[in-house]
Amino acid sequence: KLAAECQSAGYPGTLIPYKCDLSNEEEILSMFSAIKTLHQGVDVCINNAGLARPEPLLSGRTEGWRTMIDVNVMAVSICTREAYQSMKERNIDDGHIININSMNGHSVVPQSVVHFYSATKYAVTALTEGLRQELREARTHIQATCISPGLVETGFAFKLHDNDPERAAATYESIRCLKAEDMANAVIDVLSAPPHVQIGDIQMRPTEQIS
Repeated sequence: KLAAECQSAGYPGTLIPYKCDLSNEEEILSMFSAIKTLHQGVDVCINNAGLARPEPLLSGRTEGWRTMIDVNVMAVSICTREAYQSMKERNIDDGHIININSMNGHSVVPQSVVHFYSATKYAVTALTEGLRQELREARTHIQATCISPGLVETGFAFKLHDNDPERAAATYESIRCLKAEDMANAVIDVLSAPPHVQIGDIQMRPTEQIS
């Protein structure tokens, strides 16, 4: 449906959806195989998927922690590896890997329901810098960036508070939040930088956000 909307709106390029459960490595590998077959490979990889479950450190369920690890950390790492291998196979030396991180990857807020989530985002901060170092060691000009937003109006809060939709909705009503378009513009800014300029991290919040 979204692909059709983009086409009817006259946007350049083509949106090609591909169903993939990012908590399942086999499905991720299948997706990258399909991309290779249909589109030669990946030049830019944007690791955007992420979620939080309301599982505090003292009372959280292991299942919820594991889900966050699988999507927020393992999927990012697997997709990054496969994207790099795709670039390397085709001698792409100016590719880019962008991780959508979070301000929770730079500070721990006093809200127990996001403490484990914050730990996974701290991992993304470390993974992105480690990736930058390994790409340099490999003597490539492929770049690594993370973009760390504060509150963005998406379905994130409704997943976190899936038993309390009113609380989720209130999250986005308290202040004027960032929009998906703001994130897209940040990605475009990163990709538009000159080849000798590597942007390591963009931290962005709604102007009215406190933490």
